[in-house]
Amino acid sequence: MPSYNQTISYLAQRFREIGVRPDTRHGQNFLVDLNLLGILVDAAELGPNDVVLEVGTGTGGLTAKLAARAAHVVTVELDRHLYELASEELIDLPNVEMLRTDVLKNKNRVAPPVIQAVQTALAAAPGRRWKLVANLPYNIATPLISNLLAGEVPPCCMVVTIQKEVAERLAASPGSKDYGALSVWVQSQCSVEILRTLPASVFWPRPKVQSAFVRVTLDFARRAAIPDLTYFHEFVRAMFLHRRKFLRSVVLAAFKGRLDKPAVDALLSGLGLNGTARAEELDVPTMLAFCDAVRARDPAWRLSTRK
Repeated sequence: MPSYNQTISYLAQRFREIGVRPDTRHGQNFLVDLNLLGILVDAAELGPNDVVLEVGTGTGGLTAKLAARAAHVVTVELDRHLYELASEELIDLPNVEMLRTDVLKNKNRVAPPVIQAVQTALAAAPGRRWKLVANLPYNIATPLISNLLAGEVPPCCMVVTIQKEVAERLAASPGSKDYGALSVWVQSQCSVEILRTLPASVFWPRPKVQSAFVRVTLDFARRAAIPDLTYFHEFVRAMFLHRRKFLRSVVLAAFKGRLDKPAVDALLSGLGLNGTARAEELDVPTMLAFCDAVRARDPAWRLSTRK
């Protein structure tokens, strides 16, 4: 049976056995407080119909806890040494599927084999739903959350450990320093809760930043109300490309050759905004309405920055 022990001494011993050290550049900072691991799992409210995606298998400690509660766990690990180590720990768990790959194909797309593994597990029984539960590597947290919400079938819930700064951006309110494209994109579809702030001392090795548990819960009605998710995603990123510029200038630059100044002024006026408004002042409903107004005027528009 796999060990649930993820203490510093246990991890240090296992790393010595395989002759490597944790690579913090790849987000290998392991949560070593067992009570906090339990809180993370409890927050996901897992049941027998849940398929879980875990990103960053590590030594398999969290994976085993997830497998004890969920129907199926797809766990992704990029590092060859950790993949082999976790394979030994998890070999007796038939509902764990390990993938050795990068979870992201590129910055704008989740790797297809990962999505395919989740979809196959979902199709294995009726009534299944999927969740992301993970101690996420810091460097992939933002693109992964963003890209999962851009997919055709996003997770119904994401309970993750991420950098505190990113957590604050996810939950930020209009007008705050943390409010930006990520805030609008996620809040347009989900509710966001920062469950707990975590000091560096609960990780091994200790990161140079604070972390947080965050729960992001999909609101299916909110998501369904967005006419074109891809269009809105690109629109929001363009509006915050130069966040300190006046919105009028940002829109004119993004729509150069398509919308003239009178047209942009009319769009802003229709929302009760003047030329000195900035994107960071617009709440999510206003940003959605603004996007719809632009889309109605120029339905064929796609951003020149789209890759």
